[in-house]
Amino acid sequence: MLKLYNTLTRTKQEFKPLEGNKVGLYTCGPTVYDFAHIGNLKTYIFSDILKRALLASGFEVTHIMNITDVGHLTGDRDLGRDKIEQAAVESRKSAWEIASFYTDAFLKDLRELNILLPDKMPKATDHVKDMIKLIEKLEEKGFTYKTKDGVYFDTSKFPNYGKLANLDIEGLKEGARVEPNPEKKNPTDFALWKLSPPDKKRDMEWKSPWGVGFPGWHIECSAMSTKYLGQPFDIHTGGIDLIPVHHTNEIAQSESAFGLPLAAFWLHSEYVLINGGKMAKSEGGFITLDELVNKGYSPLAYRFFVIQGHYRSKLNFSIDAMESAQNSLNSLHANLAEFKTEGKTGCAELEKEFYEAINDDLDTPRALAAMWQTINSDFPPEEKLKSVFEYDKVFGLSLRDAWQELQKPIPEEVDELVTRREEMRKASDWYEADQLRVQIEEAGYLVKDTESGPIVKKKL
Repeated sequence: MLKLYNTLTRTKQEFKPLEGNKVGLYTCGPTVYDFAHIGNLKTYIFSDILKRALLASGFEVTHIMNITDVGHLTGDRDLGRDKIEQAAVESRKSAWEIASFYTDAFLKDLRELNILLPDKMPKATDHVKDMIKLIEKLEEKGFTYKTKDGVYFDTSKFPNYGKLANLDIEGLKEGARVEPNPEKKNPTDFALWKLSPPDKKRDMEWKSPWGVGFPGWHIECSAMSTKYLGQPFDIHTGGIDLIPVHHTNEIAQSESAFGLPLAAFWLHSEYVLINGGKMAKSEGGFITLDELVNKGYSPLAYRFFVIQGHYRSKLNFSIDAMESAQNSLNSLHANLAEFKTEGKTGCAELEKEFYEAINDDLDTPRALAAMWQTINSDFPPEEKLKSVFEYDKVFGLSLRDAWQELQKPIPEEVDELVTRREEMRKASDWYEADQLRVQIEEAGYLVKDTESGPIVKKKL
């Protein structure tokens, strides 16, 4: 029985699909104006673990993740410039080129982290007509008003506004943490459609019943999730930073338009911290996956780092922590390399402990402990291997691929280098032995010296 922590109710609840065995899962995707940082990527690893856990439980999952390639302003309260247009100006490229480049970079990160790609990844720019229709529906129902810069949603018309974030609306009206806009009826009102400046043509703009402009950030997720999953759907996921504004506004406009809940479950991933604060582009200090790779770490070592913590807990990132994660993954590979065949039955008692952990709101730290317990248990090696492969259906660490690589025979030329190095070591020619070790590593292998002789394995 899978239990998940629902942000909306602030309780763990047993998960049951709204329709039979089918699960509609929506993940808020990236705004493609820059590279994703590893804090962003934690959210997508969490969503992937959730998806894998659902699949392991026998559910059929339809997964949608949007690509925000227009409409996300530098201020979440509808002030500032469009992030993609701004990036285009700074790089002297078109907004379309910027969005395409960073979308490709994001997809590369997903593949390197072994994240299962969604069934659809709709782009905001391909669904502007759907957004206009949704805004028209809200207009017909009396939830909108127009200002000189666009069309806004009137949050006073939605009695439960802020229920997801448990917002103190009265406190917000007193001026705390909201950006001023004299034309807004309420400080929490948000843009559904922004009009283009009359004296400037944007790269991305469309005709609408209200004038030439572009959609607000929040309307895209409501339009696309409803189009591909219906309303209500089962699970909506994202980072914890999206709760107070983006997800709160999604709920308001979707429920107002259709009179139904947007999603049954809301799940959110906590921040990755660095230097005592959250990792964020707005703070000017963040790390990309490519930077970790360039420092010598495997992308899957970062995935391992993430699953060592619970998705609802903050993670403190440091190079020491990354080094530890890489070493743990290397140790896992070394253990698996000793298991030569896969069994047929697995370790049933320990698999039960693993799934009890995963079914308890995706408790990956406890599930990892069950995996190490399996590896160190007295069960036959082949049954240990079968269970670890079963666990990896959820962990997504590509352990079967790693094991298969480690089982391949060492090439003859590498074996010769190892033999020569051992001869140099016995002759105390440490310089030559070290040069041969470098050649072995350049060939893609690692050598470890033991009392019984050198152990050689493929680098992964």
